[in-house]
Amino acid sequence: MKVLLMKVVLIICLCISFYGFAQQDNKEASSPPVFSVDAASQTLQQTVLNIWYDFIAHTPYIAVALLVLLLTGVFSMLISKLIGNMTGRSKMRGSLKALTQRIARIIIWILGILLAALVVFPGLTPAKALGGLGLASVAIGFAFKEIFENFFAGILLLWKYPFEKGDFIECQDILGRVENISVRMTELRRPDGELVVVPNSFLFKNPVFVLTHEKSRRIRIMTGVAYSEDARAALPIIQRAVENCELIIADKGVEVFLNGFGSSSMDIEVTWWSEPTPLGERKSRSEVVGAIKQALDDEGIEIPFPYRTLTFNEPLPVRSINDENTRD
Repeated sequence: MKVLLMKVVLIICLCISFYGFAQQDNKEASSPPVFSVDAASQTLQQTVLNIWYDFIAHTPYIAVALLVLLLTGVFSMLISKLIGNMTGRSKMRGSLKALTQRIARIIIWILGILLAALVVFPGLTPAKALGGLGLASVAIGFAFKEIFENFFAGILLLWKYPFEKGDFIECQDILGRVENISVRMTELRRPDGELVVVPNSFLFKNPVFVLTHEKSRRIRIMTGVAYSEDARAALPIIQRAVENCELIIADKGVEVFLNGFGSSSMDIEVTWWSEPTPLGERKSRSEVVGAIKQALDDEGIEIPFPYRTLTFNEPLPVRSINDENTRD
């Protein structure tokens, strides 16, 4: 609907611009008449009649111009379908195929609108047409700055960016599966089912993380053992537990390292590879966390709760409840 609105506005602006260039008739200057109500009403009536007569005289041209626009729409659809059939048999990326079809339709529509303008205004020359097109382009550019910004960003996204329809991407705090990429916006389906419509300029100006660009993705978690336990002995136990999980990619390997001194435990970093989708990551993380907990419990290695040590500047008096009861 918005694309159709832009086309209508473009046609109106072009017609207004071209009309000024086409109506350059030599008219003799006449001295202004003395103002009166009758003269003003006659002038207004004559102006309305002239406009009506001009409209009636241009009706055949307008009908032909509308026919040209109708044929332009049909021709653009046929060319788009032909390009789709030709590129469908090639190994071209899906986004690049869509971009080729859209550019072909845009070029056909521009030529069709120019031809319709030449039909409506017979005195219009190519030089005047180009001049009117320049004026209309400036006006439309100021009026639809954000729309054209998203339009060109969409072209660059379809041409260069590595994500396609069906990929999971993350930009700022937005995470979702790409459902459609148009020349103005990109539709993302979040893991909770919500549909997010993102302007293409937002994706073009901010970092985009393509989660499914590769067939696997590395996941990292932190665990820990108590300071009273042998941390080095816990490393092979954790590694074997993770390697026995079914939802990890075993070819990529599992890595387990001592990471640092935590507030209540010796921190251990565990990394492995799994499916890149958010659902695959959650399933694999759940399986690995459960396997690590079970393995450490079976070996009697403590995973500590948070410990707190309280230090007082002055000695605290200690009283025994049994002594107080005996004294009473």
